[in-house]
Amino acid sequence: MPEGQGPLLRERLRTARLYFVCDARPPGGDLEAFLRLALGGGVDIVQLREKELGRAEIERAADTYRRVADTFSALFIVNDDPELARACDADGVHVGEVDEVAAARELLGPDAIVGVSTHSPAQIAAADEAAVDYIAVGPIWETPTKPGRPAVGLELISHAAEQARHPFFAIGGISPLNAGDVVRAGARRLCVVRAIRDAPNPEVAAEALRRAFGAAEEGDPNTQDALLDSPAPWRGVAPGG
Repeated sequence: MPEGQGPLLRERLRTARLYFVCDARPPGGDLEAFLRLALGGGVDIVQLREKELGRAEIERAADTYRRVADTFSALFIVNDDPELARACDADGVHVGEVDEVAAARELLGPDAIVGVSTHSPAQIAAADEAAVDYIAVGPIWETPTKPGRPAVGLELISHAAEQARHPFFAIGGISPLNAGDVVRAGARRLCVVRAIRDAPNPEVAAEALRRAFGAAEEGDPNTQDALLDSPAPWRGVAPGG
C-alpha cells in the first residue's frame, strides 16, 4: 500500500454502506465474475474470509479480490490474517478480538484499515479505546456462519448507534426483508455473508439490500411489503450472516 493512503481509505470507509464477506470459492466457481456482480450491485467493501484452503490458493483468490476491488473503487479487507493482508496489498484486516488489534496495527502500519468484531456493550467500549477504524456489531440474529455465537438482538445495534465512537457495521442474519428493521434500530452500515453469497444473482441481492436500506432511512413503511411482492431472484434465500 502506498504511503499516505490512510485518509482516502478512511473516507471510503466512512461513506460505505454495504460490506460483503465471502470465501475464495463462491457458488458457480468463477470468483472474478461473482465479485464483479456483487460489487456492481452496490457492495462498497469486500472481505476475503477463507478457513479451509491452502495458502497458495488463498493468495490467488486475494489477487482477484484486489483487482476487482480496484476496478470498482471498493475496499478490500482480509479476515483474521494481517500477514496475508500485507502480502496481497489489502486495504486492511478484520480481527476477532480487541486484543489482536495492536499486533495488526503494528504489522500493517498507520494507513491500513483495522476492524474488530464486537458482541456486547463492554466490547464496544473496549474497541473505542483501541487503534481500530471500524467495528462489526452482532450477530443480530443467529447465523450458521458464526456457530455457537448467541444472537445479540437489535438492542445492541441501538446501543452502538448511541455509544460507539467508530463507524460500525451491523451483521448477523441480515437480508433485504429485515434490513429496514436494522436501519431503524440505528445502523447506517450493513455487513452480510449469505444474503449475497447464496443468492441466485449476487448483483440483484446487493441492489435489494441497498434499496431496503435507503427506503428505511427515508421512513418508507411499505419497504418490506414491496420487497415481498417483487419477483426479485434473491427470494427464498436464507437471511445473510
